[in-house]
Amino acid sequence: MPRYFFDTYDGDQFVPDSNGLELPDLAAAKREAQRALADIARDALPDDDQRTYFISVKNEAGQMVLRAGLTLFVETIVGTSAA
Repeated sequence: MPRYFFDTYDGDQFVPDSNGLELPDLAAAKREAQRALADIARDALPDDDQRTYFISVKNEAGQMVLRAGLTLFVETIVGTSAA
């Protein structure tokens, strides 16, 4: 089974994955990257109004095979009254 490595970047910090995960194929690696982005966003909400998180997936040869990103932002609408 191939091994995939998931390097993460949150705009401030790059965290390389030196262990990787054994997964059946690239489709499984894509699902894992999507789950990881959701976990990162939930656990590390930014102090500012916008943050983009990236995961770069590499194969065993060190080649990037997939890149996924997620942007979170908060926009305050001035002049809006609560109903």
